[in-house]
Amino acid sequence: MATGQLFSKTTQALFYNYKQLPIQRMLDFDFLCGRETPSVAGIINPGAEGFQKLFFGQEEIAIPVHSTIEAACAAHPTADVFINFASFRSAAASSMSALKQPTIKVVAIIAEGVPEADTKQLIAYARSNNKVVIGPATVGGIQAGAFKIGDTAGTIDNIIHCKLYRPGSVGFVSKSGGMSNELYNSIARVTDGIYEGIAIGGDVFPGSTLSDHVLRFNNIPQVKMIVVLGELGGRDEYSLVEALKQGKINKPVVAWVSGTCARLFKSEVQFGHAGAKSGGEMESAQAKNQALRDTGAVVPTSYEAFESSIKETFDKLIEDGKITPVKEVTPPQIPEDLNTAIKSGKVRAPTHIISTISDDRGEEPCYAGVPMSSIVEQGFGVGDVISLLWFKRSLPRYCSRFIEICIMLCADHGPCVSGAHNTIVTARAGKDLVSSLVSGLLTIGPRFGGAIDDAARYLKDAYDRNLTPYEFVEGMKKKGIRVPGIGHRIKRGDNRDKRVELLQRYARENFPSVKYMEYAVQVETYTLSKANNLVLNVDGAIGSLFLDLLAGSGMFTKQEIDEIVEIGYLNGLFVLARSIGLIGHTFDQKRLKQPLYRHPWEDVLYTK
Repeated sequence: MATGQLFSKTTQALFYNYKQLPIQRMLDFDFLCGRETPSVAGIINPGAEGFQKLFFGQEEIAIPVHSTIEAACAAHPTADVFINFASFRSAAASSMSALKQPTIKVVAIIAEGVPEADTKQLIAYARSNNKVVIGPATVGGIQAGAFKIGDTAGTIDNIIHCKLYRPGSVGFVSKSGGMSNELYNSIARVTDGIYEGIAIGGDVFPGSTLSDHVLRFNNIPQVKMIVVLGELGGRDEYSLVEALKQGKINKPVVAWVSGTCARLFKSEVQFGHAGAKSGGEMESAQAKNQALRDTGAVVPTSYEAFESSIKETFDKLIEDGKITPVKEVTPPQIPEDLNTAIKSGKVRAPTHIISTISDDRGEEPCYAGVPMSSIVEQGFGVGDVISLLWFKRSLPRYCSRFIEICIMLCADHGPCVSGAHNTIVTARAGKDLVSSLVSGLLTIGPRFGGAIDDAARYLKDAYDRNLTPYEFVEGMKKKGIRVPGIGHRIKRGDNRDKRVELLQRYARENFPSVKYMEYAVQVETYTLSKANNLVLNVDGAIGSLFLDLLAGSGMFTKQEIDEIVEIGYLNGLFVLARSIGLIGHTFDQKRLKQPLYRHPWEDVLYTK
């Protein structure tokens, strides 16, 4: 392992199994240290996606949530620390998955009780691939003034008290997370504070050892002395003894192995950690302390004298000119959260909306990160703007052109269709533009213009399941469902919808693949054998071709395609397009100064 520094002020982590408090403590520590970017790049919550709102100082930020480790690593390639808050049942599998990601260099496993066989596999894989495991059963680690893992060092008040908001000169490593907090405090009282502190964890087989980190500290120029807190049980401390014997450590080491009281008990005692159990004289605290003392480490006579030994060693380094004490700085004040700020009168209010498609702050608005000036200067069309605002990416020109064609072809279909009729009636009643438009839009649904999503959904399902047109159509018939995108009140097999022909011709000439469209044509061939009006209509054409656009462009995952269809993006095209015509009908009626519409009696069947 050896090498040197694990963390820096730019280190970012992926946090597995969302826990609000540890993440917020990390972000508060970031702010305290004056970091420019949050240390948590993303959250991994299996089966969930979206964002989690948290505070970075006074600013509320949205941290992306990913459903898989692979997706998170791909989205955040600079995040090289994996903080695993999974339970002991799943910690090993998720940790191994993280270690196998090329971007991950350090894995911290918080869970206690991870099966030892699994831990050994993690250790072997990490060592053979030059990666670092901290834990299991760890609180984590901290680099003062730069980065901390989860709940390391406890509350902000404790962090400030221990001066962890800025780097000191001491490297510290311990098995115990709880005792680490105590030692951070002791070290801050008698030295200029911690540079880096690690709790390796209390399980029998830690992912990295005391000596691993001591040797690493020895390679960090800013670390001038090293403090080690071991415990009875196991033989980890003897690897440190060997390193001292072999002269691999040239910095002062102050060490204490806790558990000397074990000899007061008549029988063997299991202390708090799984590994804190003496298996013989060599594993006793007394034997380890003596071995460390014999090889040159500064070992006090008791834990009570530990702090004094640290102070004496630090003072000697100052006297020898090897340490220039760190200049104190005043850390910024962390804003209080709402539940505590009410009493003190200091409040930071959360936002109520998350927006990822546009940003109107700054000198000019941006659509999906593209400034308005760039949109105009690069000659973007309406289709390009839709691709940015709807799909959050710039699609190839043939895609945006297809969107524009759909809008043009669906803008209007005469005054007799239900949407236009409603708009005309409303406009003639003297209502305003918005009311007239909305009255027409409200007719859009499964019977009028709203079948594009259903057409895409059913055609995709049938094609992906390799159903023949016969199996698809007859299967829908058995369910009592009309095939969306098939059938027209006017058009026939010998009088096709010109709009459908135009869309199909464009796709064949420009799309990389038209597999869904060709399947829709095969379905149409079968339905025409049943009735001459069961033609592929414009809803079916747009639905099938949009599937080809999404799949053929190579810019969308299968999950994204399913989500686009499910949310209603494709019906959105019809709504947008038809709004143009409905607005036109409103203006037409008002320009013509048409009177209130009353339906003629002769067009109504009055019956009992």
